[in-house]
Amino acid sequence: MNAPFNPKQQTRNPFAAYVCDDNSSELLKPLVFELGWAPESVSKGGLRGAVQSLSVSASPTILFVDLADSADPLADVNSLAEVCEPGTIVIAAGNTNDVRLYRELLNSGIQDYLLKPFTADQIRDSLAQAQMMLMGPRHGMIAEDAIHLMTAVIGVRGGVGASTVASSLAWLMGENGGHSTALLDLDVHFGTGALSLDLEPGRGLTDAIDNPARIDGLFLERALVKANDKLSVLSAEAPINNPIITDGGAYFQLQEEMKGAFECTVVDVPRGMMVQHPHLFHDVQSVVLVVDLTLAATRDTIRILAWLKNNAPQAGVLVVANRVHPSLTEISRKDFENSIEREIDFMLPYDHKQAVNAAKLGKPVAEAGKTSKLGQGLAQISEKLLALVSDDPTGGESKKKASLLDELSAIFATKSKIAKK
Repeated sequence: MNAPFNPKQQTRNPFAAYVCDDNSSELLKPLVFELGWAPESVSKGGLRGAVQSLSVSASPTILFVDLADSADPLADVNSLAEVCEPGTIVIAAGNTNDVRLYRELLNSGIQDYLLKPFTADQIRDSLAQAQMMLMGPRHGMIAEDAIHLMTAVIGVRGGVGASTVASSLAWLMGENGGHSTALLDLDVHFGTGALSLDLEPGRGLTDAIDNPARIDGLFLERALVKANDKLSVLSAEAPINNPIITDGGAYFQLQEEMKGAFECTVVDVPRGMMVQHPHLFHDVQSVVLVVDLTLAATRDTIRILAWLKNNAPQAGVLVVANRVHPSLTEISRKDFENSIEREIDFMLPYDHKQAVNAAKLGKPVAEAGKTSKLGQGLAQISEKLLALVSDDPTGGESKKKASLLDELSAIFATKSKIAKK
């Protein structure tokens, strides 16, 4: 029933509702009026009334049906599908609180299922989602052969600035690279992805964890918070007295949806998640490992590089030393590189002034300090990642195959040999 909307079908009414009780009718009518639709489009009869009416008249663009009087909702919905024209978006409501029924209804083509008694806000949200589907191409309509770069940013220790780097890279991929980009901050309780961009995180990420079965392209559109035309953010500030219990399936499914919806995805991954959910790295193409020049970071860099080699062999790794002060490093760059048996790819200077200014402005460091050495260093990292997966139509298939993984792997191998010498 969710066929592409055809704007040429001018004879179709924008909305129709078939409810089973007066309370639902009285709740719907003022909401329908708010949206500019006729209150008369709400009528009694439930799903049976909808089938009878639509069998002799044109289907509306958005259809609301009440399943409360249906003995076999799934079978009745299938009969509704036989009389619904392509392009009709169906929202259902009912009294049955059953996850299996909910999933089967979604699989049958229903866009949303509301449990009665529903609220006005629930109806507004559901109708807003339906309208979003009609307003043109969705995020997920990127061509199958389009590029997609998924980058994981990991801090080897707390406080090395991995989240700062992640938000800046995501902004740069959108602003300088011109690619649609998503920032996924997986620190559910203490994430700063939205905060660093002066945004309210919303409930999208926690809702996804609580209801992974609902994750799809439409859910993603609703859950993401837009920072600008090119960058969207999915972050959270879950209550710290509410532990998150998940097998990581929701995180993986979010990554899958983002692959189809954006050209670039930057995932800010707390290092503890590497141990808990290694499957999150199965499709990652590049890893930015943020370090500082300390003994503890040296030890953990060695361990994480070995972990990545076993769990994400397809990913190219860039080691980025952040907040480097010329005279206040615990160990020297040379000793650090000798210990991890490879060179550091990028050195980002310690710049307290730019960090404070960015926080005051509510902007990523890469935007607030574009001309500073720190801003330029972040831009170089972004350019390196984007250059390796640039979608050049004249480059042919061979160029695509030799993109990120091949070049980063070559860099890694070459630098390892140099370090060993």
